Amino acid sequence: MLIRRLKFLAIVVVVLGVLLGGSYLFAPQWLLRANYAREAMAAHLDKKSVQAGDTRWSYYEGGSGPTIVLLHGFADSKEVWLDMAKQLTPHFHLVIPDLPGWGESSRDMAANYDIDAQAVRLQTFVQTLGLDRFLLAGHSMGGAIAGTYAAEHPEHVSALALLDSFGLKFNENAFARESLAGKDPFAFSDRAGFWRATDLVLAKRPDIPGRFVDALVARNVADHAFIAKVFDELREPSQYLALQNRLGQLTMPVLGLWCNGDKVIDISAQDSLRNGLVHANAISTSTLIGCGHMPELEKPDETAQILTGFALSH
Repeated sequence: MLIRRLKFLAIVVVVLGVLLGGSYLFAPQWLLRANYAREAMAAHLDKKSVQAGDTRWSYYEGGSGPTIVLLHGFADSKEVWLDMAKQLTPHFHLVIPDLPGWGESSRDMAANYDIDAQAVRLQTFVQTLGLDRFLLAGHSMGGAIAGTYAAEHPEHVSALALLDSFGLKFNENAFARESLAGKDPFAFSDRAGFWRATDLVLAKRPDIPGRFVDALVARNVADHAFIAKVFDELREPSQYLALQNRLGQLTMPVLGLWCNGDKVIDISAQDSLRNGLVHANAISTSTLIGCGHMPELEKPDETAQILTGFALSH
């Protein structure tokens, strides 16, 4: 009997190995989705969807306590927050959407997806979910959307956290020069392009197996037209200064968190933020060492701790 059981277990192990190996070779995107589901489960988040305005929103929700809404950046998705989220759900109720047009949320190529349009859509989402007051946090493009929304709807935003946020003045760097000239580093078609984009936003290359890189490249290629469309919309001065132009309207507590090695939005943007917040009732700033443009991905524990301290203080 014991031998038969051992043989059965051995067969199961072999079958699982073949299935996983085959998935890695021929359907790596399936394994990526399975890993996202595993990470969401570990963070006690459920994936949901809702129709709000012109968008079918896909989002994660979970945890208990005061509400925090997290907005991702350009050419990204809600999954970027998963590692950090597991530090937050024991203390907070999290709502983490794919912004309209990105990730699994719906898109309309004929519609506008600039900062102002997304802030309007966010209000529809907030109303549909029946959210009252919450801490709103955004990374990069999501930061500009968060700041714009907070300026227009202070009745909902109890506090605002901006992570390496787009939409502010900063010392011109290579990324700014190339972007204004129309060169988009976030659209790529092969592994080399993927790693160039990765080196731009991260201080250290992650260890990602080749077939997973291929799956991420394929997803980016499928989104090329949309990435190009939104990239062009955000090159307008009203957009890359969207947050700068509204800083004087912000009255709630504001946190500015930056990585010291950000090659996309230079850390000098933090000075623009501080100087422009003339009516905010509290201003906090934090700088993380050893990361590039994505603190939530590169320093999830430290970022969660800073965000938790800020939330509990306000």
